[in-house]
Amino acid sequence: MPGTELFGAEERKEIEDVLSTGVLFRYNHDALRNSHWKAKDFEAEVKKITGAKFAHAMSSGSTAIATALAASGIGTGDEVIVPPFTYVATIEAVLFVGALPVFAEVDETLCLSAEGIKKAITPKTKGVCLVHMCGGMADMDSIMKVVNDHKLILVEDAGQSFASSYKGVYTGLFGKAGSYSFDFFKIATAGEGGVLVTNDEATYKLSDNYSDHGHDHVGEKRGMEQHPIIGMNYRISELHAAVGVAQTRKVGSAPG
Repeated sequence: MPGTELFGAEERKEIEDVLSTGVLFRYNHDALRNSHWKAKDFEAEVKKITGAKFAHAMSSGSTAIATALAASGIGTGDEVIVPPFTYVATIEAVLFVGALPVFAEVDETLCLSAEGIKKAITPKTKGVCLVHMCGGMADMDSIMKVVNDHKLILVEDAGQSFASSYKGVYTGLFGKAGSYSFDFFKIATAGEGGVLVTNDEATYKLSDNYSDHGHDHVGEKRGMEQHPIIGMNYRISELHAAVGVAQTRKVGSAPG
């Protein structure tokens, strides 16, 4: 059941908070926004459910997984092992950061198998983009052994599996970074939106920069900010984040 079936007063209240100020941009304009920071609230709700140390809301799950790959150190010429059974956004994200997707076999979980990953490894393999399918999760014990044995970077596309957990650890938090989708068809929706999660502060800071044209977000004057890296506009609007806040509060925590 998509979250759109549960739209109600909570979503309207969060949206009206934003419209009452007219500040649709997620950064700055402190004096005008009457303490409404919906993107930050959205991130806080995701952290509350998953236990992630860091969360960063973006324009979509697609941009979140692309940012997760880039911030984790995946780039030009790297091979990234991916499943052939997934939405095209996973493959696009790998290509957009300049890397090469390499398909490996899935198992009965409908996710990549440890054996499939092992067989796909080459000297150019740098990472694995693992997709958790249909609300479930991959066999993480066996996959993490392969990832650790071969010193690979694991990035999780958990676009379909927000709030799913495996032995007490939530999707997105096994590897360097992970992403969730909150598009119109997901269990919790922001209309359009995505959230990157990580327990690594350096990865979080890079994702924060990368998703906003490389801005470092230091200080109160956007025009005076530094740009330590090159990025893109993957920002979420306060309106979409407002819907995400209300929807995420309806999810609750999954069993450990």
